[in-house]
Amino acid sequence: MSNHSPSMVQETGICAPSFGQAALLLSIITLSLITGIMAFSLDVHMLLICALILTMILSWRCGYSLDQQIALMGDSIKNATGAMFAFFLIGMIIGSWILSGTLPALIYYGLNFISPELFLPTGFLLCCVVTYATGTAWGTASTVGLALTGMGMGLGVPLPVIAGMIISGGIFGVKMSPISDLTILSSATVGADPKAHLKAVNKVNIPVFLISLAAYYLIGSQFLGLDAGNTDRTTLIQQTLSQTFDLNPLVLAPIVITLGLTFTKIPSQIAMFAGVLLGGMTAAIFQHNNLVDFFAVLNYGYQQSSGVELVDQLLVRGGIQNMMWTFSLTFVALCLGGLLEHVGFLGVLLQRLLCQVKSDFGLVLTTLLSCLLGNAATSEVYLSVILNGSLYKKVYQERGFKLEMLSRLLEEGSLPTGFLLPWTTAGAFMTATLGVSPLEYAPYAFYVWLTPVVSLLLVAMGRTLIKQSPEENKQPLKTAVEA
Repeated sequence: MSNHSPSMVQETGICAPSFGQAALLLSIITLSLITGIMAFSLDVHMLLICALILTMILSWRCGYSLDQQIALMGDSIKNATGAMFAFFLIGMIIGSWILSGTLPALIYYGLNFISPELFLPTGFLLCCVVTYATGTAWGTASTVGLALTGMGMGLGVPLPVIAGMIISGGIFGVKMSPISDLTILSSATVGADPKAHLKAVNKVNIPVFLISLAAYYLIGSQFLGLDAGNTDRTTLIQQTLSQTFDLNPLVLAPIVITLGLTFTKIPSQIAMFAGVLLGGMTAAIFQHNNLVDFFAVLNYGYQQSSGVELVDQLLVRGGIQNMMWTFSLTFVALCLGGLLEHVGFLGVLLQRLLCQVKSDFGLVLTTLLSCLLGNAATSEVYLSVILNGSLYKKVYQERGFKLEMLSRLLEEGSLPTGFLLPWTTAGAFMTATLGVSPLEYAPYAFYVWLTPVVSLLLVAMGRTLIKQSPEENKQPLKTAVEA
């Protein structure tokens, strides 16, 4: 769907891409990314740049000049400015909290209380609660998630398993939270009542939550026989940390205050910036670092080696420069997504496919796949929700569905897949924050990929279809303004 009116099309020579062009382009991009990354281990940046060049050529054939294409890319980047700025904040907060002893203290004390067999279910529940209260999975990953990563590695739990657990808990909390941006956006995009939306979400959320919790308990029970090895590992980590940092409980203040700010509904970027400053003050007071040390760690991350490889894996990280790989990946992906959306490649393809869908199950399946395609193409969950919401709203109303049915599916399709693709803003953010690629943590992010699977199964059984009553069906369709 092009953003230009018919008059503009005639004046500028701009035309919408054909279905064949859109199908060919998106097929090439999807196949090249999947095969390039998984089969040949090619660099994802270069794959995206090649896709961007191909998209620019086809956009030029549709009448878009280079200046117009750059403007469309700029609009896409502008809409994601907050997410991209968060990359810098995360790099700074990681470096600041390590220098201050905050994260080392969390790891040190956490290892005293959490057993290996209960670590995964406990961590999952903790992430669910924190994200529900704050409404942000990114904030949870960059605070509680960092601490859980250190604790889990200290207990001998593989990093991909830890990351999958953290992200699963974060996504559950986002979908359940009434203050989540995505809850508000999904319901507002289609005109659904937020309370009705949350009630619809629970039809799938509760069974998937219980299955995920059981799965994490079963995986955690595999670590029961490793107590001796874990004890040695834990002792080594705690001894090294206590020798390297002053672990006075007061050094936990930065993370406690940051979480407190997010719980009071202060924007996550402001809370994280406050956490950076608090980390700097704590580093000066308890670790006796100066301003030069603080600025260096904000830019380059914590670089001091402890002499113990296991501990260095936990601590030598953070800083703005260590986030630049993720930042550049997101930048290129957003440029590509901006062209695919605004020139109309996505809209043309989805509208043609929608005409072929007849059954309720087929409509739900197509919606979920469209959300996956929207994430893959635009690299942004919010854009996928808006694009698919506007495309499917009238269709769902005409087929007798309540609006909360569509808003639920927008979350079930866009949110999980947005965290499983390496080039989306969400996937890149989690890679930078937790230190593991979506391709590695995806098998253990049970709640993430189970959500659309269970949703489809329940729809096939006729259990979660939310239809209008005969009286509601007789009412005229609402316009977007009326909704």
